[in-house]
Amino acid sequence: MKIIHISDTHGKHRELNALPDGDVLVHSGDFSFAGSDNEALDFLSWLCDQPHKHKIFVAGNHDVAMWDAKIEGLPDNVHVLSDSSVLIDGKLFYGAPMQMGVKNGKLMAVAQYHLISRGVDVLITHQPPMGILDLDGAGRHFGSTKLLERVTELKPKFHLFGHVHDAYGTNVWKDITFVNGSVVNDKYSLMLNRPLQVVEI
Repeated sequence: MKIIHISDTHGKHRELNALPDGDVLVHSGDFSFAGSDNEALDFLSWLCDQPHKHKIFVAGNHDVAMWDAKIEGLPDNVHVLSDSSVLIDGKLFYGAPMQMGVKNGKLMAVAQYHLISRGVDVLITHQPPMGILDLDGAGRHFGSTKLLERVTELKPKFHLFGHVHDAYGTNVWKDITFVNGSVVNDKYSLMLNRPLQVVEI
């Protein structure tokens, strides 16, 4: 199974010309910039038109219109994962979105990583785990310690995410392949010189 992984398109999805062929197209969040309904609808229309057999996405911290939204009427091969999973050709995909909320007076990421299913083959989150492809250009870590603990416990074959634009790339640790698929840089400019991430399971 060939998986095409993109993340953090921030409204530039229609500028991605000729996505590679594959069985599953995964978008790991921040498909919008301002989080508006129109941005979400445009992304969904684009995603549904892609030729891949299955399409999967999770919401990121910019995708406000998708937070707690109930999406209906999508084709059977388009899967929005919100602390939920889908089985495709014997492989379990689990998706955990990232929202933002205020806790103790601070704006913080809100995610329910403790709900991630056992037996997951491909984990899709927006946020990275702490210390893995989570470093921005100023040397700050934006990963989650709780997510790292859960991933280390469950040991999926792949963990796909984005969120930190400068940390694009792939890293293998403890037999888990971690992939940050951000397609923009920290100034939200599309990085056409970055090859789109393709993994096979």
